[in-house]
Amino acid sequence: MKSIAGVLVSIAALWAGQVSAQQSGCLSCHNGIEQFVDGAMHQAIVAMGTVNGDPAGCVTCHGGNPAAADKDAAHSGSPGQLAKAGGPDMFYPDPGAVWIADKSCGQCHAGYAERLIKSLMNTEAGKIQGNLWSWGVQEGMKVVWGNYDLADEDGPTPIVGTQAYKDYMLAFVAAHPDQMPAHMQQIPDVDVEQIPQHPNLAGITYSRQQCQRCHVGVTGREKRGDYRGAGCSSCHVPYSNEGFYEGGDPTIAKDQPGKLLVHRMQGSRKSKVKVGDVEYTGIPSETCNSCHNRGKRIGVSYQGIMEFPYGSPYSSTGGKQPKLHTKNYVFIKDDLHHQVQSRPGNPQGGMLCQDCHTSVDMHGDGNLFGTTLAQVEIECEDCHGTVTKAPWELPLGYGEEHDQDIGDTPRGLSDNLLPEQVFAQMYPPEDGYLLTARGNPYGNVVKKGSKVFVHSASGVDFEVPVLKNIARDGTWKSQNAKVAMGSVGAHIENMECYACHADWAPQCYGCHITVDYSEGKTDVDWITSANAREPNGLTADNPLGTNGLTGPGKVSETRSYLRWEEPTLGINGEGRVSPLMPGCQVITTVIDKDGNTVVHNEIWTAPDGKKGLDHAAVQPHTAGRQARSCESCHNNPKALGYGISGGRFLQGYNAGFTVDLETASGDIIPGQTQVQSQPVRKLTHDLSQIVTREGEELVTIGSHWPLTGPLTAEQRSKMERTGLCMGCHQNMADEDLWAKVNSPAFVNNEQHQGVMDQALHSLADKKAKQQSQ
Repeated sequence: MKSIAGVLVSIAALWAGQVSAQQSGCLSCHNGIEQFVDGAMHQAIVAMGTVNGDPAGCVTCHGGNPAAADKDAAHSGSPGQLAKAGGPDMFYPDPGAVWIADKSCGQCHAGYAERLIKSLMNTEAGKIQGNLWSWGVQEGMKVVWGNYDLADEDGPTPIVGTQAYKDYMLAFVAAHPDQMPAHMQQIPDVDVEQIPQHPNLAGITYSRQQCQRCHVGVTGREKRGDYRGAGCSSCHVPYSNEGFYEGGDPTIAKDQPGKLLVHRMQGSRKSKVKVGDVEYTGIPSETCNSCHNRGKRIGVSYQGIMEFPYGSPYSSTGGKQPKLHTKNYVFIKDDLHHQVQSRPGNPQGGMLCQDCHTSVDMHGDGNLFGTTLAQVEIECEDCHGTVTKAPWELPLGYGEEHDQDIGDTPRGLSDNLLPEQVFAQMYPPEDGYLLTARGNPYGNVVKKGSKVFVHSASGVDFEVPVLKNIARDGTWKSQNAKVAMGSVGAHIENMECYACHADWAPQCYGCHITVDYSEGKTDVDWITSANAREPNGLTADNPLGTNGLTGPGKVSETRSYLRWEEPTLGINGEGRVSPLMPGCQVITTVIDKDGNTVVHNEIWTAPDGKKGLDHAAVQPHTAGRQARSCESCHNNPKALGYGISGGRFLQGYNAGFTVDLETASGDIIPGQTQVQSQPVRKLTHDLSQIVTREGEELVTIGSHWPLTGPLTAEQRSKMERTGLCMGCHQNMADEDLWAKVNSPAFVNNEQHQGVMDQALHSLADKKAKQQSQ
């Protein structure tokens, strides 16, 4: 057997095309394909491949028969020695497919496949519960369903993480058993015979067909922007939005969408990927958006774009913009962390999703999670701290208190990384690695003196604004910021940072859904496809041009209206004030298999007894340096939950309307006419309104956490300052009094503020004199 050094010399020559086809194994056909990785990982792959008859190392991940002379024979079987060692036992077209990843990626990255299978990236348990809650199918907040039948057989102790993290999670699981299930059932099939008696079961059809394609167990939809691999390949193998291969392998079609962009692994800063003349590191945000473009839409929002129906502006040939994720988009404003350095006025930015989100956030920790807040371990304060405490001075659990006392023991820093973090780019700890809210080290965020630096996987390093330093140095960007964060303690202690700093949130009001079972109608069923797996790990949707297996029923959907500005505020599952956005606001028409309309524009009752027009707490991922204005909350009925302009518009949905010639009393004159807008009988208020001024909750808010809800009556009362101008301007009717304080010239805003400031100081002086007498 050759020495490792000899093997590496041979491999270098092989990839350079200097070895004959008879010696090159898989590369006798795939000559020109990109080397998947570099460095030690590549060395390990080729060493294992050489031992198993493939000097290029392809069989280490893909399996197959490198000695075969034709494609079919080569793409079958696997070297016996490799299979016996726990590697591929057959040919794997996509070695990242999660169902076989323990035998491919897992040869080096042990435990990742198990973690990923149990994570929200695969189960989508939170999405399923949020949907079925609004349809009245879910019975409570206890997590029941996922994409697969799964059980957490090894108990609640995480298989990764520091001891502090494991202790934290054990307590978390005990405190939140409904949100941290020990097992979950596959979302059930729909018996179409039951639809006439239980039409809300159509919500299961809607979920299986429309919502469950975005999990790593499947390859996903064949649409522009949605192309990706399965399992590990979903994130770590680049696919462009167009889905075309742009590498050098002559056997991979370059004119068929659905192919990987190049045969390279994208990951941390050390994994360089070159496409043409462009070289990059890290996982581009658009990779994440092959999934994160629906639901809370955080991926596309992070990029600054929101779906809209128009498709403008026109192209030079008069065409509308191409559909992306089957939608048109308008640019609103991207998150400050996303903004690239080349844009004027943006000295920071250009960060990737992975720069904040940890391995646990993505892969899980071996537990089953029922909702995003259960799996995600990070908070804004982990890096930015508060005005009184640096990040390392905060206790674990800060920012996700869930109405519990978390104490005040400083979390500190870490000098060491977790074992699995050594696979990524390793950075010097400086004074220590910062810790997440649950106690794991950020491998890319370090303390240096009183400063914090984040090393982006993109190759750029950033200094993080630390609030305590800003307060100490007096380097506030505005007086508003100083007052809001430095003087109003309730803002920091009771609110999410993004309650103010989210510039906008996509608000899709009203999800009008028709589920039609008549005439044998069917559509792609992602759960059926996901559970129809081949031994090679691929699911039924993988073959290009198929989109997978179908199930009964055909779904169509639209909405009432879209907004983006000044989202409503409410309470999230952690007990903090947070933006809300329309969740599953389902308004349903169901047609049974015999063509009968069983329900028409029905609004279901959620398990909490409220109308299933959900508003959900959200981290919009649209952060801006300039927070929303004080007035946008304190002088805005919508922010308080009373709806746009206090809910005084869009009051006629429950009646519908007909537009034609009519008398003064409203009688329609023609005999032949049509209803213009069908009635939604239970919709007696604007969809943006969640609560009345009398405190009646009109709709369900949240489906996972008991603390979620509207702002309390006390909070609304303390916040609202609508009509405050009349405190002074009511006196305009008293001409003598007004003449003593009014200026004959126009008074601008700054002068107005000066008058108010003078009045405040005058009142303070008056009270001081009274107290001294």
